[in-house]
Amino acid sequence: MTSALPPTALSYKDAGVDIDAGDALVERIKPLAKRTMREGVLAGIGGFGALFEVPKRYREPVLVSGTDGVGTKLKLAFEWQMHDTVGIDLVAMSVNDVLVQGAEPLFFLDYFACGKLDVDTAAAVVGGIARGCELSGCALIGGETAEMPGMYPAGEYDLAGFCVGAVEKSKILNGADVKPGDVVLGLASSGVHSNGFSLVRKCLERSAGKLPATLDGKPFKQAIMEPTRLYVKNVLAALALHPIKALAHITGGGLLENIPRVLPEGTAAHLVKGSWPQTELFAWLQATAGIDDFEMNRTFNNGIGMVVVIDAAHSAACSATLQAAGEQVYQIGVIAKRGDQAAVLVR
Repeated sequence: MTSALPPTALSYKDAGVDIDAGDALVERIKPLAKRTMREGVLAGIGGFGALFEVPKRYREPVLVSGTDGVGTKLKLAFEWQMHDTVGIDLVAMSVNDVLVQGAEPLFFLDYFACGKLDVDTAAAVVGGIARGCELSGCALIGGETAEMPGMYPAGEYDLAGFCVGAVEKSKILNGADVKPGDVVLGLASSGVHSNGFSLVRKCLERSAGKLPATLDGKPFKQAIMEPTRLYVKNVLAALALHPIKALAHITGGGLLENIPRVLPEGTAAHLVKGSWPQTELFAWLQATAGIDDFEMNRTFNNGIGMVVVIDAAHSAACSATLQAAGEQVYQIGVIAKRGDQAAVLVR
């Protein structure tokens, strides 16, 4: 009678999870995260939890949190091997949302999930995240890298981000003071940002083999993948100088669905068609998709990434401050009376 042979030992790496690769990534990330450190960080990457102390200059701090992802823009990052800017998108989608409440972003955490960890790809992505944090003045103090064999196709990954900011209780922006006659300023976007990419990808399919070489002076792929603009530092500077009443980050739902979120009932934003230029990128998307202006303004930011609502008496000075900081600013409309619901009209 023969005894059964003992089974061959299996390691975690045999199961598809490479702990050494994860450790190597952490070492690559540490100097990137270090560049984002700011006041308030007590303990960052490496611990079980990151520690942050709200700066003492706040008298009545209210914490504002936001979370988001990058969406199907990632599909193009995989296809075109352009991984170094989607991390900026990830940060921007959350910090711009936090900014809308009048808050200063304080710290950011990311979640990177894949089937098999490629250290170079992950480092490129996290490098973009760190860059986005630097540009918005918030600390990258932690995150999670999850290697999950069988969960994602080879070469693909997913991203999520989490931001916490703070605002003085007396300075929270909620749009309650917006009234008819106020001016609507639009800050130019850097491109499609990170919404509407399911339609963008359909346009690419429709135009296969007939894509333009450039759009707006950039190589075509760069124009499509241009990361979401970070408005934080410039808008916070404007908030410190001018009585801004409301801000709206133009994300999924475009101008038509995001502006009403910060308007009181009984008001509407009357936007003036043609008051801001349509870029070559958005003209190409509209022509390729064959959609009307209404769908463009509901699907994409259509050239306006952040909206500022301010009293007419202060709009010129606020616009000048933002322009001096590097923003392209357009007066795109006014607030008017309406029935019992907030809305946007484009005429």
